[in-house]
Amino acid sequence: MTRKFLFVVGSARREGNTELLARKAAEQLPPDVEQRWIHLDDHPLPDFQDLRHDDTRPRALPRPVGNNEALLLDATLDATDIVIVSPLYWYSVSATVKRYLDYWDAWLETPEIDFKDSLKGRTLWGVTALAHREEEVAAPLVGTLNHTAAFFPMRFGGVLLGNGTRPGHVLEDSEALARAKTFFAQEPPLARYPYDKD
Repeated sequence: MTRKFLFVVGSARREGNTELLARKAAEQLPPDVEQRWIHLDDHPLPDFQDLRHDDTRPRALPRPVGNNEALLLDATLDATDIVIVSPLYWYSVSATVKRYLDYWDAWLETPEIDFKDSLKGRTLWGVTALAHREEEVAAPLVGTLNHTAAFFPMRFGGVLLGNGTRPGHVLEDSEALARAKTFFAQEPPLARYPYDKD
């Protein structure tokens, strides 16, 4: 199967440090690998409403058509590899990324697409830039993405971390740029929850 990478960019700044680092990593992908970049600010979603237990309506949801949700759903289903490109905002993913992931819950309630089975075995990756030198502060973001992948289960390629505050600062992080060169070359394992046993 031809690999198709979807880069979901959830930054409040265009071409910020996180996106620059993601593009450095993407440059290393083979030319036959398709890349699609979507900025969530260009396709805003309304606040997610969880209606699963509303007895006044059927639980099953129709497939969205002709709106931003439909575009993001179709792009997600078309990808073999989904890359969450989010700066570290208050130690986790950005609000737009969180909203996008919340909609995954709605898509699980759309029988015709069988969202859980569709994503099973695909790969989730993350890229983030943070102001701290201590990378462990990104643990909540890493956990969010790992646990999301473990639910399906998807493979999880981990999170490419870089240091940057002002625009372009991440390009001075030689260690992050070195990691970017091989980040997508690894064979990601199946994601697991921390409590999973061997």
